[in-house]
Amino acid sequence: RFQIQRGKTDPTGYKSLGDCFRTIFQREGLLGFYKGIFPPVLAETPKRAVKFFTFEQYKKLLGYASLPPGLAFAVAGLGSGLTEAVVVNPFEVVKVTLQTNRNAFTEQPSSFVQARQIIKTDGLGFQGLNKGLTATLGRHGVFNMVYFGFYFNVKNILPVNKDPNLEFLRKFGIGLVSGTIASIINIPFDVAKSRIQGPQPVPGEIKYRTCFKTMATVYKEEG
Repeated sequence: RFQIQRGKTDPTGYKSLGDCFRTIFQREGLLGFYKGIFPPVLAETPKRAVKFFTFEQYKKLLGYASLPPGLAFAVAGLGSGLTEAVVVNPFEVVKVTLQTNRNAFTEQPSSFVQARQIIKTDGLGFQGLNKGLTATLGRHGVFNMVYFGFYFNVKNILPVNKDPNLEFLRKFGIGLVSGTIASIINIPFDVAKSRIQGPQPVPGEIKYRTCFKTMATVYKEEG
């Protein structure tokens, strides 16, 4: 919800994260926090399968290019992220549309009804079920590039620990840092994606149209 806000002048905006939680709970109930949960649940299995399968395939292909291992991991991560984005973007469009519906959970349409409505109104293209694809490509591509590149490079630098508990902490720590850094770097693409796929400030007018123009608009108006 926070990402979809349109600056301090947004009349439906939230003052803080706590205010966001309180408002959703008061207006939409506990289930309001779970709006749009079905599309990502449906997408999770193919998303993970595509991510890790394509990562291994890109890594094998890059082996023929004689790239340094560290660079190969990052480029393979980028390729897997871009492929993953194509698979998940339609689910993301439905999810964001459901999450921006401020009616009670029981009053909003189901995921399948919402998907059919989007297709009927705007089609399957870049104004419909694949709206915001460029921003989703950026979000997943950058995240996976940084995550896999950082994780495998650092994992190979830090020595393996013979103690299984310490070895678990080593891998967990590297994964935690990798995910944190990747999230910090890719969040502008995530905000752009949410703005493009979410409701526009003025009905009938498209303010947030493309990924980098949306980033530029957000930077200009909100810093």
